[in-house]
Amino acid sequence: MPIKFNLSRILGERRIKITELAEKAGVANNTVLALYHERAKGVTFEVLEKICIALDCEPGDILSLVREEEK
Repeated sequence: MPIKFNLSRILGERRIKITELAEKAGVANNTVLALYHERAKGVTFEVLEKICIALDCEPGDILSLVREEEK
């Protein structure tokens, strides 16, 4: 996947549980779980916005581009 979702790192650093984020963001637990484990095929702007608001961060804080040489 060329775009990495760094949610597991951020939640680990902040010691926030998946269920806690899902509840605070108003997003389904399964959605957060899929993003956390990088199994999601995509994410809507609405979900991304809710997660960013809940974590008080910018989209660039949780999304990163994986370049070919970094794989």
